[in-house]
Amino acid sequence: MMTLWEQMIGPFAEFAFMRRALVATLALAVSAAPLGVFLTLRRMSLLGDAISHAVLPGVAIGFMFAGLSLTTMAVSGVISGMVAAGLAGFISRFTTLKEDASLAAIYLLALALGVTLLSRQGTQLDLLHILFGSALGVDTSGLLLVASVASLSLIALAALYRGLVLESFDPVFLAASAAQSWGRRGWIWQQSFLMLVVVNLVAGFQTLGTLMAVGLMMLPAVSARLWHDSLSAQLLNASAQAAVAGFAGLLLSYHLDTPSGPTIIGCAGLLYGVSLLVSPGGWLPRVLKRAHRVA
Repeated sequence: MMTLWEQMIGPFAEFAFMRRALVATLALAVSAAPLGVFLTLRRMSLLGDAISHAVLPGVAIGFMFAGLSLTTMAVSGVISGMVAAGLAGFISRFTTLKEDASLAAIYLLALALGVTLLSRQGTQLDLLHILFGSALGVDTSGLLLVASVASLSLIALAALYRGLVLESFDPVFLAASAAQSWGRRGWIWQQSFLMLVVVNLVAGFQTLGTLMAVGLMMLPAVSARLWHDSLSAQLLNASAQAAVAGFAGLLLSYHLDTPSGPTIIGCAGLLYGVSLLVSPGGWLPRVLKRAHRVA
């Protein structure tokens, strides 16, 4: 009978594909989860979901021209996501629609277009692979892509950190400082941050799929807000929760023979549920505090 240690470490020690999947998932956890924290701070939580759907037509077009070429699908996915985000901003600027409403319309149309293109050009298996990913099928090129995106994202986030914090907590001051370098560069932080979100979602589509990639970005970030008030603690907590969800999800996927992407997101959802119950901002501490006040 296998020990608990062998069940947890054995699959990664024995199989190279498990090690590649783990490294890719941990890299995404480190780079994507902090972006989710900034999205929640900026009240743009649904933006990640909208962009993850908007990426699909670009991935489908790349698949039509080059098959399952990761590089082609990634580049076309980034272009598609940026076009959708830019189009939503254009619509909100020149019409009475708010940006969230235009994003909702665009991502629904993009999802329909992407699924239609994939259905016409590929098999049912290709469609499922792109929509839901396959972390256990990450090859060397896919691992290099994810690792490169994670490394560049961390460097870019460190460079943009001060401006993003200022824009998230005090956008009025940033807008009012137009005569200073902060105000003149405000649009750079906005567009650079948006580019980081798109690139991370594209990097995650092979492991988690275009529909699931946003889960590792947003669920740990939302959960981290229940535990901490300080931004730095939220960033660390979100990455840690994403890493734990990735490790546990891969193990469960291996032992239970379930799809890796949804299983990882399910683990992230379980951590979110625990946070809702026992975290300082969750249900149980608030109930106990209320009972103590009554007593």
